[in-house]
This record gives sequence, C-alpha cells and structure tokens, in this order.
Amino acid sequence: MNIEEFREYCLTKKGITEEFPFDEHTLVFKVMGKMFALVALERLPSQVNLKCDPERAIKLREEYDGAITSGYHMSKTHWNTIMLAQVPPKLIRELVDHSYDLVVSKFTKKLKAAFDAI
Repeated sequence: MNIEEFREYCLTKKGITEEFPFDEHTLVFKVMGKMFALVALERLPSQVNLKCDPERAIKLREEYDGAITSGYHMSKTHWNTIMLAQVPPKLIRELVDHSYDLVVSKFTKKLKAAFDAI
C-alpha cells in the first residue's frame, strides 16, 4: 500500500477531515476533530502512525518486528508506526479501522450524537 491508497482508505470513513496542524509535511486524519492517523509525507520508507490498543500494539510489534514499531514521536503505549511497504494492505486497513474505532469509542455523548447524525 502506498500513501495515496492509505489516504483514500482513510477518507472512506465517516466524519473524517484531513489537515496539516503541525507542519506542511505531516498529514493528519481526524474523526470529528480527534486524531486517529498521522502520515509523515517526506519520510522514506513511507510510514504511518495509528492508534492501537496497548496489548495489541505489543503483539503487533513482536510479530512484525521492524515493520511495526512504537509510535514515532507519539505515545509509545497507544500508537504504532507502520512501514507501509512491509505490512500487508489487508492488515493496514484493519489497523486503520481499529484506530478509528478506538477514537470513536472515546467520544463524549455530545460528540457521539453529532457523529451519529452524519
């Protein structure tokens, strides 16, 4: 999977925005204003940061040693960095879904109501 395919998949999700809140090289995907994915556009090889359940994050890092690591410049407990070329596209989509679902599950009642209304 390349960056554009990753971007296209993220944009299929409900309530998504994409922006550059940090600098012009770091693309951030948010659901209802909450970050769930981050892409460093100029880093090679291409990589993305995704939120992950802490226990699952550890298992993924062990299974995909070097291809999935603790989140670069992120909370090492709750974020993973995924090397796009080294991880199967199906797993990347699954991890995007997981990250998105984690963020949505933490919405306040007010934000959840706004999300449901979309």
